[in-house]
Amino acid sequence: MSLLDNARAVRENAHARYSGFKVGAALRAASGRVYVGCNVENAAYPEGTCAETGAIAAMVAAGETELTEVAIIAEGLEPISPCGGCRQRLAEFGGPDTLVIMATLDGQQRSARLGDLLPGAFVASSIVKG
Repeated sequence: MSLLDNARAVRENAHARYSGFKVGAALRAASGRVYVGCNVENAAYPEGTCAETGAIAAMVAAGETELTEVAIIAEGLEPISPCGGCRQRLAEFGGPDTLVIMATLDGQQRSARLGDLLPGAFVASSIVKG
């Protein structure tokens, strides 16, 4: 099953009872294992989580901390891009060359490198430790 197929499958599990906007994400860790996540909304809107965040949490819970590729899918007129917060979360575990595949349910697709989606990312080397 492709990374995008994994994202499409997990999207069906999204808890999107308020917006109706289901999102699925799948990422490939450096080990080659695939981790998935879907958006989980909450009546207190800021307390929900994005699909990418869920996939990252699953990867970290499994003991992995490096991702090499990400796929995101949702229904829409154009492929969706990760939100700003998820771009930063992806940058924590991926690098500027990490491939991000963005797709719609009807087959539209585009890809970008994480460094192009988040130029000037705030990364671990940005922090001066005292």
